[in-house]
Amino acid sequence: MKISIRKASAEDLSDIHDLVRELAVYEEAETEFIATLEDYKNDFKAGVFSSLVAEYDGIIVGMALYYMTYSTWKGKMLYLEDFVVNKAFRQKGIGQLLFDAFLEEAQKLGARLVKWQVLDWNEPAIRFYEKNNATIEKEWWNGKILFKKG
Repeated sequence: MKISIRKASAEDLSDIHDLVRELAVYEEAETEFIATLEDYKNDFKAGVFSSLVAEYDGIIVGMALYYMTYSTWKGKMLYLEDFVVNKAFRQKGIGQLLFDAFLEEAQKLGARLVKWQVLDWNEPAIRFYEKNNATIEKEWWNGKILFKKG
């Protein structure tokens, strides 16, 4: 299986949006997935986020969506917002290729830290990250406020 990893373009956003929906379904949170494809297009164009995609035979089968942020303790940080491989293509090494490309991108951008979230019940993801020498923090709780579009 020949997989290529590349930076996403605006033409890839529909596929990326579909993969994020697949992730939301997997996490049993599809009703919380309210960002539209139009939101993705506007925000991508504005440089709010970047993405890498994994392609097989011209079909996007995985993606990693990320953006630069800042750690007051460490400096530049690349945040991995979502990372998903289509269910039919899992267990084929695609996730590792994407994750490695994400880490390379972080180094190219001069990030001192990469960070992401993983659900406490998502054992396959936790095992994947631990296999990659990640520290899975359990002390920090997330806070959030959701603004309704007006």
